[in-house]
Amino acid sequence: MSQPGITLPPSLRNAAEKFAEEDGVSLSQWVSIAVAQKISSIETAEAFFKRRAQGADQIDFLEILRSAPDPGDELGAR
Repeated sequence: MSQPGITLPPSLRNAAEKFAEEDGVSLSQWVSIAVAQKISSIETAEAFFKRRAQGADQIDFLEILRSAPDPGDELGAR
């Protein structure tokens, strides 16, 4: 199934075209690489947080939150 091309705001398109030219690749190839990098970073972050959450104890977490000081309205205190 073919989808129509993606439309970028002019400022993003201009910047992407500049970087693609500097890298010596087409705009399409540059955008594909950028999207692949973003997907990779999201998947990596998701895996990191899943590993960190393994074995976590919700009761301990809630106790830590309860013991944190209430920051109040720091901007309004001036």
